[in-house]
Amino acid sequence: MKTITSRRLRIAAVAAGCVAVAVAFSGPATATPTTSADIDRYVAKYDHPMGSQIRKHERVDAGPMTPKDVSAAATVYGIDVSGWQGNVDWNYWWNQGKRFAYVKATEGTTYKNPYFAQQYVGSYNRGFIRGAYHFALPDRSSGKAQANFLADNGGAWSRDNQTLPAALDMEYNPYGSTCYGLTKAQMQKWIKEFHDTYYQRTGRWPVIYTSTSWWNQCVGSGHGLEKTVPLWVARYSSSVGTLPSGWSVWSFWQYTSSPIDQDRWNGSIERLRVLANNG
Repeated sequence: MKTITSRRLRIAAVAAGCVAVAVAFSGPATATPTTSADIDRYVAKYDHPMGSQIRKHERVDAGPMTPKDVSAAATVYGIDVSGWQGNVDWNYWWNQGKRFAYVKATEGTTYKNPYFAQQYVGSYNRGFIRGAYHFALPDRSSGKAQANFLADNGGAWSRDNQTLPAALDMEYNPYGSTCYGLTKAQMQKWIKEFHDTYYQRTGRWPVIYTSTSWWNQCVGSGHGLEKTVPLWVARYSSSVGTLPSGWSVWSFWQYTSSPIDQDRWNGSIERLRVLANNG
């Protein structure tokens, strides 16, 4: 494999959906990398960005998408980022018209985004309404353990007019079977435990990010989460399409991953602040 710079490695991996990179890191996920090279290896080995496994398993149209069913008076655009983006130029994205951001904080109960502080605090300081997100690994530990890990490592909430409730990223297993070896009943129980624990810790229900295909395969109907949880659906197209079982309304939509994950809020900026402050 030809040697390339860590920055080029990150960009190449993002463009490929972060599914074809195999880079060794000298320590476990709980180790704290110190050098820039180790940080990049740590991210490459352990960080699965929001949507990376959806892009791997589902048909995704090439190139940037522009949603066509948009009412300019009632929509807000944003982005989501992880360790793969490194230090983000928040001024640039603000000038591109983005007004909210979700930042990956954690994965499982071992991985913490080494760029979280720059991304989370930096977006806030620029004026973004922002929240944290957690990539779930339901076969590794309980929903309770992972909700606590998120809340302890950047996923807490405060009523400050700019902090959204954290998002739970539920998608294809990057390490094995699609549904992590769980039945639909077991997956619903795991998500409900995360949901309840996060509420106990923060006073807020989490947002749930997923794709319709994965959710219907692995979670199904009858979960009741639509009563409390804002839905964030991933579909890389010009329309949202069919929603995951249980929901009739979506709150966020990730509509493209080019040149970065881009998202739409289904409402006005005032309604987004209501979600941020409604604790």
